[in-house]
Amino acid sequence: MARANDWASKVMALVHGGNTAAAIAQIKVAPSVKDLQALATIMKLSRLTGKYRHLDAAIEENLALLSAPRLHRSP
Repeated sequence: MARANDWASKVMALVHGGNTAAAIAQIKVAPSVKDLQALATIMKLSRLTGKYRHLDAAIEENLALLSAPRLHRSP
């Protein structure tokens, strides 16, 4: 399994490449809450939060979904 920083950097590569649909698809199948939080942090540091509203919404929705104990994915 890839580390959180690897996954987040790969999703950011999709965003920088202009493929936001693929980035949203990856966000929907994020491995863990920690990975999504790392992605959100990278987006804040890159000052991309707010520029891609669909990505921001996907991150927030999936953070809420993965935070529910019954929806955690097994390793």
